[in-house]
Amino acid sequence: MKNLYLVAGLLLLHNSLIAQIKSPAEFLGYALGERFTPHHKVVDYYRYVASESPAVHLLEYGQTNELRPLMVAFVSSEENINRLETLRTDNLKRAGLLEGSPRLSVPVHWMSYNVHGNEAVSSEASMMTLFSLVGPESSNYSDWLDEVLVVLDPCINPDGQERYVNWYQQKMNAVLQPDLQSIEHREPWPGGRPNHYLFDLNRDWAWQTQVESQQRLALYNDWLPQVHLDFHEQGINSPYYFAPAAEPLHVQLTDFQHEYQERFGRNTARYFDANNWFYFTKERFDLLYPSYGDTYPMYNGAIGMTIEQAGSGRAGIGAYTADGDTLTLADRIVHHHTTGISALQTTFELKEQVMEAYTDYFVESSTNPIGPYRSFVIKGSNPPAKTQALLSLLDKNNIRYGVSGKTANLTGFSYQSGRTERMVLEENDIVINAYQPKSVLTQVLFEPEPVLKDSITYDITSWALPYAYGLEAYALESRLDAGEAYEAPVFTANRPNVETLAYIAPWTATVHVKFLASLLQEGIRVRYNEYPFEVGGNSYPTGSLLITRGGNEYVPNFHQKVTDLANSFRIPLGHTETGFVDSGKDFGSSHVRLIRKPSIALVGGSGVSSLNFGEIWHFLDSELNYPVVILEGNQLSSADLSNYNVLILPSGDYSEEFYEPLINWVTSGGKLVALDEALTLFADKEGSMLRTYADETDKARWDSVAAASQAVEKTAPYLERERLDISSYAAGAIFQVELDATHPLGYGKTGKYYSLKNSSDRYALMNQGINAGYIAGTDSHRTGFIGYKIKPTMAGSLVFGVAPKGAGQLIYLADNPIFRSFWEDGKLILANALFLSGN
Repeated sequence: MKNLYLVAGLLLLHNSLIAQIKSPAEFLGYALGERFTPHHKVVDYYRYVASESPAVHLLEYGQTNELRPLMVAFVSSEENINRLETLRTDNLKRAGLLEGSPRLSVPVHWMSYNVHGNEAVSSEASMMTLFSLVGPESSNYSDWLDEVLVVLDPCINPDGQERYVNWYQQKMNAVLQPDLQSIEHREPWPGGRPNHYLFDLNRDWAWQTQVESQQRLALYNDWLPQVHLDFHEQGINSPYYFAPAAEPLHVQLTDFQHEYQERFGRNTARYFDANNWFYFTKERFDLLYPSYGDTYPMYNGAIGMTIEQAGSGRAGIGAYTADGDTLTLADRIVHHHTTGISALQTTFELKEQVMEAYTDYFVESSTNPIGPYRSFVIKGSNPPAKTQALLSLLDKNNIRYGVSGKTANLTGFSYQSGRTERMVLEENDIVINAYQPKSVLTQVLFEPEPVLKDSITYDITSWALPYAYGLEAYALESRLDAGEAYEAPVFTANRPNVETLAYIAPWTATVHVKFLASLLQEGIRVRYNEYPFEVGGNSYPTGSLLITRGGNEYVPNFHQKVTDLANSFRIPLGHTETGFVDSGKDFGSSHVRLIRKPSIALVGGSGVSSLNFGEIWHFLDSELNYPVVILEGNQLSSADLSNYNVLILPSGDYSEEFYEPLINWVTSGGKLVALDEALTLFADKEGSMLRTYADETDKARWDSVAAASQAVEKTAPYLERERLDISSYAAGAIFQVELDATHPLGYGKTGKYYSLKNSSDRYALMNQGINAGYIAGTDSHRTGFIGYKIKPTMAGSLVFGVAPKGAGQLIYLADNPIFRSFWEDGKLILANALFLSGN
């Protein structure tokens, strides 16, 4: 009897705790949907609920660039919350990443909100869902929470969310104003969508270039959940999207991943139909590009799903749709909450199948990978720093690799030539094979040519890592096991030596740019050589960094500073006690150039691509730790540009009025670096040397091709127009670029570069100036979708060019060399433009 009283007492205590938990409205002082909630209040509410409920465990897993906390809430039965570590390690055992057999079978159902900051309905919906699971309604879900562990990440992108919410709070009316012309519906540049460095975090899952992604993915890979939902918003007039996803669907997806999406879609439709809510499925949002919040989980054994509510930053608290209805924030919150509950229900009802399919996924992928390529070889002859950059990415994704340890004659697909050919396996080659837990992700990241069942895709169609990192590599159809575990080369610290006349550093990878940037920041003068040279029995290629004693006499502790900086980046230095070289040019030659410390200004603001701006800003400010002044585009006509010797124009639409003052600044000695669409400001202008077509004959030829295509399209069925449109579209097509290795833009390369083309824009080779990088012919296309109408136009087109102008120069980068910061090999191209070219 005493035990019965004790149980009854505990139940009463538990129920009273539930009843005492405040709703979001009670805690915040306003009902969800009346206004947007600042991030710190979202955090406060999560902390409050965790402190009151034994069914919630809150984990702060990091912080943003602006020092806002990143957190997840684990929500489940109290029993499950008390054994979180067992559930986590069981999951990794099930995936084959830890030894041993799992003891428990509890699906991990992860829901992520607000990856795009101005899609701020997501964080609001997460609070509604959290309260539903632990508040007075929790009895409706207690059976589910006994069997499922829910993980809620209320805001993946706090800096973007706060940028949007703070702006909107200042502009919103007290009385609902749905007119889209009102200022509260006209978010200024750069908008709240991206993070601090203006990156789209929903494209960064695999690459992990941003601090939010790095910290989140470390936690995600420590758990590897069975289900992951990624909550978004889309245009105001697109009502609601949920899975099943659209084509193209990657061929590596499993039958159960498709089946779960179908079951979830039908279950969610049942809720939406009952409420007369419109929705669509199987359109627009595909499962191909590997760095989304739905595809990355898919390629890691989970069921990943994108959820899209109409609204986004434009909708605010309420907005008129094209149908004349008013779309309110309150409605949007309820829709997302309903979808989250539907997904949890689906996981609960399919829990046995979910766990069985998850286990089978990893067993099958480790023992019988289905992709055409089973092994990938990174040649040991690649520059070590470039190889190490790739291996660091593999480590972040728990992809296993090793050293060959043997020699053999094999046949494989050469990424560089684009053909299957004979290769020689050497003992120091790196081997990555598909017989491992992360098999599918490995194959997807390395596959030379993704299979496209449908060419209408939401994003880029190629991303093969050997191209992105500029590495000689091969893909093999056979299994090739590594002979031994990889160990990073032992680094022997450089030691200062006052007898050293010059320290010599390599120039092949981003880490070498970081070293140069640090030297310049310390006031140390650095030179580079225009010709290869030999000295003291060692050979050094063009573009090596020379840090000479001469010219640095004024630097206190010169030798110690140089070697300490090199050691901090683990860069082995060559050294010589003489400037008299055995071959090449002596150090006093005019062909050994002093690097002028660049004073850099970067243009941003309305009309400028916030994404490309962010990529450049992040590269300079975060990766290189190098100072950069940011100018608004509207300052270009009035700013005193004489303060800067380098000006960067990111991709964007620039006013014609800027052309003359920019050209005058260049003529006076400035170096202007224009990227991607910024080149349109200079194309076909007098004095720019940049031409769309080489001559009238060239223009007439391509005009006739376009006219023939348009004649066909005039009578094409209406519903085929979208498919016809993509024939003039490049969706991340990779082309081999011929580089002039004798020009500073080509330093650190071997005469080849693989460029990611995301635009149909093309420019003719310059009659004057320097064609430092160009596409030779249509056979230079390696992989990725490019429309049949524009592919021929790429032959003989300019990719990287330099136009001398007076005392300065214009540098044209027609393709973005640092796309999403994961195109690692292009960072050296941009660094060459900023630091070396024009000295």
